[in-house]
Amino acid sequence: MAKARSYTEAPSPRAYALPPGVLPLGLSRSEAACFVGVSTTMYDTMVRNGDMPKPKRIGARTIWDRGEVERAFRELPTEPEARPKKDVWSDVSV
Repeated sequence: MAKARSYTEAPSPRAYALPPGVLPLGLSRSEAACFVGVSTTMYDTMVRNGDMPKPKRIGARTIWDRGEVERAFRELPTEPEARPKKDVWSDVSV
């Protein structure tokens, strides 16, 4: 059985090399998760919740469009929007 990879480890090098500075258009699941800085489990959850795009199928491969992943990441809410603070005292009458 293969060892589970931590999201902090870089994905395995591709069998082909792109010129330096050129990013691939398609990303594997682990590459897409690393691209946005989350674990593969969290990335799967984000895809299920609609926060990240669904993948494309190319033959037997499952590939995420790097541009769609980046666009979805930029559209995620910032921290203050994600966690609105509720004034716990607003429901108390005097």
